[in-house]
Amino acid sequence: MLPRLSRFFWALTLVTLPVTSFRYLPFVGSGTYVRPLALIPLALLLPILLVRLRLRQIPRPWPGQLTILAAFALVALASSAWGQLLAPLELRGVEVWDRALRAFVTLAVGLAFFLAAVWMNQEEADLKFSARWLLLGLILHLAWGAIQFYGLNHGYRSLLNQIQQSFSVRGLVKNKRVSGFAFEPSWLAGQIVTLYLPWLVAGLLVRFRESLFPLDGFLKKWRLSGAWVEAGLLLGALAALLMTYSRSGLLVTVLAAAITLFASGGALLRSGFGWFRAGFGPDVAPGRWARLQAAGSRMVLILLAVSVLAGAGFFLADKGYIARFFTSEKENLPDYLVSVYLGPRLAYAVSALEAFQQHPLTGVGLGASGFWMYRSMPDWVLSGVPEIAEQMSPDAGQFPNPKNLFVRLLAETGLVGFMLFVAFYLSTLADVLELLRQPGSAARWLGTAGLFAFTAVLLQGGSQDSLAMPEMWINLGLLIGAAGALIQPKE
Repeated sequence: MLPRLSRFFWALTLVTLPVTSFRYLPFVGSGTYVRPLALIPLALLLPILLVRLRLRQIPRPWPGQLTILAAFALVALASSAWGQLLAPLELRGVEVWDRALRAFVTLAVGLAFFLAAVWMNQEEADLKFSARWLLLGLILHLAWGAIQFYGLNHGYRSLLNQIQQSFSVRGLVKNKRVSGFAFEPSWLAGQIVTLYLPWLVAGLLVRFRESLFPLDGFLKKWRLSGAWVEAGLLLGALAALLMTYSRSGLLVTVLAAAITLFASGGALLRSGFGWFRAGFGPDVAPGRWARLQAAGSRMVLILLAVSVLAGAGFFLADKGYIARFFTSEKENLPDYLVSVYLGPRLAYAVSALEAFQQHPLTGVGLGASGFWMYRSMPDWVLSGVPEIAEQMSPDAGQFPNPKNLFVRLLAETGLVGFMLFVAFYLSTLADVLELLRQPGSAARWLGTAGLFAFTAVLLQGGSQDSLAMPEMWINLGLLIGAAGALIQPKE
């Protein structure tokens, strides 16, 4: 009974992940934007998991990464106690203890998603179950994103905005960027690259699906297979990524895909290159016409690939803030960064590092870096950057944050907390590399998805700093939980 009930609430958690800023989430302040709808089924799931844990129904409840995260939480607690002694002045009516409390709540939320992912994915069958329900959430995301894209380009903004605000604390952004169920377009891009693309890319590279989709029987009647579903979802996810116009999302996707392809897709690359080269060989097929057909099919493929890349390039170039990277005429680095709209983010990170420089070992306490930022803003960003001017206005109500996870960890938990978090990442990477060396296709499938997810989460930390974002924890939890079952012990 308990395993079935936990699976039900876990499936609800995964399907509701796309809604990141649920309007009606209880016990959450109005200034909090990270409000995952998935917290509701997760809150119902965790007590069941604790009961199963007590009944010893979870075979590997405490992987090594949990010890590292527990040590990190203790260091963060000690840093926050030290930060209280520093007694910075209140900012925007917020005291340092209030920020510390909010920060630990966000850390607890993130760790809750991580624990649930670890405990719910102890076997290969659990992993398939999770991937299936994750991708169902993606289908819902893509459907609403496609409706948004059509409506925003055909005069239905007002109606779409009303629908969006019925469940989200924020409506649609002012331009035509698609945000799906997420708070904003960049959050949608982050979800696509960290939550969903890892499994679609892994399925393509490893060709492992084995009943991953419950409609396989229905699809076979139409001479289709789960591979067609994965291919369609992959194309849909990439199209949605383009519609967000998220520069960080696009860059992270390219880098994560390249690293995963070269680390895990060697066999596919070799077979693809061999097939392509064989089409131009003399022994490809008997007869001149057959050889022309073989070579022509390869040329059509090249033209199709070039056309798709060119179309994507023209689509993105239509947005000025993307094309600005290549059209800016500024001659020095600070002016260039401001002209391509990266000045504020760099300024936040630079100013937060001042707190680290003053307290390098201990940091200033979890959540407290914002108290140190305004006094340390670099001179080059104080003029000509409206976002910074609005932030520093006495009438502004927003509390500053570094917008970079690694800078935040350095500033708020010092070198000790930062190195513990790095140790967590390195331990996770060790599991990924070990899975890629395993002979079984399921292990290599998980290792490939884990490598893509690990790379994406790591890179995504350069543009976001919230510890409560589920996409930062879910796939790493799936990876760590199932790795114990799929990694064969060394003799």
